[in-house]
Amino acid sequence: MTEIKQLYPTEKLKCWGKAKELRNKYYSSIVKTKEKGGLLAGGSGATFHAITHGFGKDVVFLTGEPYGATVAANHEFAVKPEEACEKAGISRDLCAYLRNYWGSILIDKYIMSDGTVLDEWPKPDFLFTNHICCSHAKWYQYAGELEGGVPFTAVDMGPRVGFSINEAAIDYLADQLGESIEYIEKATGRKFDDELFIEAANNELDSLSRWAEIYTYNQAIPAPLDEKSMFSLYVFGIMCPHWQESREFYRELRDEVKDRVDRGIAAVATERYRLATDSQPPWGFLSVFRYLESYGVVSVGSLYSWGLVGLWDRDVDGRFIPMKTLEERGITPKNRREALRMYAGEKMRGYTLMLQWSSCHIKSDYFLQFVREWNVEGVMVHLNRGCEGAALGQMENRIALMDAGIPVVTYEGNMADNRDFDYARSIAKIEAFLDSQGLKKLG
Repeated sequence: MTEIKQLYPTEKLKCWGKAKELRNKYYSSIVKTKEKGGLLAGGSGATFHAITHGFGKDVVFLTGEPYGATVAANHEFAVKPEEACEKAGISRDLCAYLRNYWGSILIDKYIMSDGTVLDEWPKPDFLFTNHICCSHAKWYQYAGELEGGVPFTAVDMGPRVGFSINEAAIDYLADQLGESIEYIEKATGRKFDDELFIEAANNELDSLSRWAEIYTYNQAIPAPLDEKSMFSLYVFGIMCPHWQESREFYRELRDEVKDRVDRGIAAVATERYRLATDSQPPWGFLSVFRYLESYGVVSVGSLYSWGLVGLWDRDVDGRFIPMKTLEERGITPKNRREALRMYAGEKMRGYTLMLQWSSCHIKSDYFLQFVREWNVEGVMVHLNRGCEGAALGQMENRIALMDAGIPVVTYEGNMADNRDFDYARSIAKIEAFLDSQGLKKLG
């Protein structure tokens, strides 16, 4: 072992308590909103949240991916919805988030973020999602059938998003959002409020741009945030980015992270090696990241959380920079159509995840640029059986990174089905990799 030597000062995040409060408020609101006369929506966390807010401040959105991850984090509960899906004939090679969600409907149970299990699944009043991979639209269509015929609508994202988006693609998205509004109006009997929508859209775009700004600060040495903590912080950009509270939280977090960089505060006081990852982590085994720290290794981010939540642009030199919002550029829409076009265009222009999922070559290019700009020394690739999108082209990415001189370690697992993860074997592979990098355990 190597003697423990603290290289940098460290301290806890001051806003960590506020993050826990916001997370608890979100999960509680899902089970309480209908009691208060509000509406419950369901759909993907990567969808157009502000649309649901246009139907009232009392509309709460149950997002499927964070729920699937919450199930996985609770090992004893997780096996119940997973086995229920298998008994129902649902294939085990489908999205693991989807199976945790469907399985919870089948057993009529709902798990809160604190591990409390409720004896009734919160049935949505309507389902609204975007189709970003092969399973998303079918995920909620079938969920609606399992729930007894819940109204369902989906938006097809099309092939052009991120830096490749064009005016035709924006029109295509805006048209579908307009059609979805009309469908939800008929399904719920509520009228869509343009002012509420624009307010929520500004909150959402600001939240996602601030997350990109926060992510940029992790280029600093030492890194002010570690990836395990970042996965707890990025989630509001998936669950409720359109809330005013989320917007305020991300601004507060941005200011605190900037202050940490200015003062040289490290997430890992013994930082001596910087990793990056590529996919959703195995949510039931986040202790892997704490194990890395026992070697003085900090994971500074993931191409997944970087591309899923942050809205990105490029400067004149091609470097990734946070995208400026409509408000920051002084742009105000004049009517609903203009608001829908601006909202769809801004959100999808800065949204890079789908491009990663459409081409292994684009993902490799992004990865190489991420490695350079975030001062990454090695990459840890999670061969994720639970997500076909995240797994696309991973071995091609590995080759591209290694050809560029970047050391890579792979381990097999599943983001949300703990039965597919061998902890001891994965740790052994990671240990061998760290040893090859000249790193010894501290202590």
